[in-house]
Amino acid sequence: MDKIELEKRVEELNNLLHTYGHAYYVLDKPIVTDAVYDAYLQELIGIEQEFPDLIFPDSPTQRVGGEILSGFGKVEHVYPMLSLSNAFNEADLRDFDRRVREATGQNVSYICELKIDGLAISLRYVDGQFVQGATRGDGTIGEDITANLRTIHSIPLRLKEPVSIEVRGEAYMPKRSFVRLNETRDEAGEEPFANPRNAAAGSLRQLDPKIAASRHLAVFIYGIGGDGSEYGPDRHSDALDYVDALGFETNKERKRCKTIDEVIEYVNKWTEKRSSLDYEIDGIVIKVDLFEDQEQLGFTARSPRWATAFKFPAEEVMTKLIDVELSVGRTGVVTPTAILEPVLVDGTTVGRASLHNEDLIREKDIRVGDTVIIRKAGDIIPEVVAPILENRTGEEVPFHMPTHCPECDSELIRLEEEVALRCVNPKCPAQMKEAIIHFVSRNAMNIEGIGERVVEQLYRESLVQDVSDLYTLTREQLIELERMGEKSVANLLGAIEASKENSLEKVLFGLGIRHVGVKAASILAEEFGTLQSLMQATPEQLTAIHEIGDKVAESITTYFSNDDVLEVLRKLEAYGLNLTYKGLARQDIPTEGLFAGKTIVLTGKLFEMTRGEAKKEIEARGGKVTGSVSKNTDLVVAGEEAGSKLARAEELNITVWDEAELLEALSEKGSSL
Repeated sequence: MDKIELEKRVEELNNLLHTYGHAYYVLDKPIVTDAVYDAYLQELIGIEQEFPDLIFPDSPTQRVGGEILSGFGKVEHVYPMLSLSNAFNEADLRDFDRRVREATGQNVSYICELKIDGLAISLRYVDGQFVQGATRGDGTIGEDITANLRTIHSIPLRLKEPVSIEVRGEAYMPKRSFVRLNETRDEAGEEPFANPRNAAAGSLRQLDPKIAASRHLAVFIYGIGGDGSEYGPDRHSDALDYVDALGFETNKERKRCKTIDEVIEYVNKWTEKRSSLDYEIDGIVIKVDLFEDQEQLGFTARSPRWATAFKFPAEEVMTKLIDVELSVGRTGVVTPTAILEPVLVDGTTVGRASLHNEDLIREKDIRVGDTVIIRKAGDIIPEVVAPILENRTGEEVPFHMPTHCPECDSELIRLEEEVALRCVNPKCPAQMKEAIIHFVSRNAMNIEGIGERVVEQLYRESLVQDVSDLYTLTREQLIELERMGEKSVANLLGAIEASKENSLEKVLFGLGIRHVGVKAASILAEEFGTLQSLMQATPEQLTAIHEIGDKVAESITTYFSNDDVLEVLRKLEAYGLNLTYKGLARQDIPTEGLFAGKTIVLTGKLFEMTRGEAKKEIEARGGKVTGSVSKNTDLVVAGEEAGSKLARAEELNITVWDEAELLEALSEKGSSL
């Protein structure tokens, strides 16, 4: 064969192998024998070895590269990967339904999906080619695990259409793969994995992709990043059908339900049938189906209002409560923790469990020495449910919370309407150390190299008393600490210096203001633009923000009225920290101009810019880009192959532009809407 013929043969082999692989790994309906597949694969390998310039990124031979990674890079999600609120019983589900109907003013349909017990991932494709895969991380920043995800055969390297798209899914380990893996580890004298979820997560965080490939993972896609309606579908159920057609694997056990009663029936069915599946599930995800309804419901600071996760009842086991240990958190709350005889719960060995607070201990009459029932609350945090009274011998000892802080001996108080005992001494060592650990954490200032051990040393040596002292550390001080060599010190000082450039939302979250999580910090930073503006905000200005409630507003104003806090903030500013929002603050969004205050929908394929770039340009000019066409839409920009949204716009008599008109308007030469 000449080179042209070889290129054609390589393309033919790639197409055949992608088709056969999709049928085998995604549809579970092989259309050729393993021998035929292997013969074609070996032919392709032979050509690529002789002509390396014919190796294409989407070649089936490129699922496992030979290169071992040095580490995982950071990936910023274009659309945040939010968590879901939880429901634990029928009453919670009916309450969710009530809130949805009250907000939308109508009955809505839901889409129910099995909640796969694995690792949330994001996959990005450009012109139909797989280019990047990442973990959820903190929801805003994840880790680049592209090389490992390429080894999963149910992830297509090439889509059936040349679209640019981001999809979200769950990587998991099938039960049969888990059994096989643990058998192999047992034979090798290695400790087995506790459960498939841990095995999947551990596999995808291997630096050698060959190890990930050997674990035989799989993926279910559960949605499109951002608003899936921009690709044509008006409903989440249609969006799942769309990604099916692109070549992804979705979970086919999903069901569209017209009422909450149908949702509850689906939940009850899979609560009973979950063990029959070849993969682990830990609940059911319920989403409002229509994108227009989702948009109307919106988001809280932590999660979408249009979705919830029903969590299956947790496994309960018995063990012995040996002792109670007290810990002081960064907000001063003193928390009792049960020290237990280690026991296996839901696949994880548990030796400690939450006792929550003094009232709960007294109400349940939990005593040291009791045989107790424990479970994982929400399948995550172990908690003591109750003592087994008939097992008591009389030697059990009642537990009483102390009157003074176990760290600084200050008197503990109980704030109005709180059940927790709290140390209010701002100089309490435990609180100060916890505050520093929180400040340097990945979701906050992301100062790598400072963990609990280093913070303990820094505090013990009086090098750091509050978060501002981190920016005064020197090489000479750090080099004296245990396990700190020249390279570690240089990296740490570099990370501290780099953190000065973080955007305001990172600082706000790092300060540890009560009730202000990652999402709320981002909302506040975007709303006010600078720390100074936020500090001057009144409770009325704060609660005027849709996502900020009375409790959060009160916490913020109380925090900024504290003289010790103001002194720390003054020092942070003096040490050069950036205290402004690096994005476009809401106060800087134009209120005048062609796009100001307008609601715009982008649909179809754009050529001069991506939809993401167009969205950014419009929003910078005061416009709001949404995914669904409704009577509130002012403009629809329709690129090539625009579908149902264009038809809907014409039906509602909404202004429609093509890409050329959008570009002209962005250059400020366009006419008014």
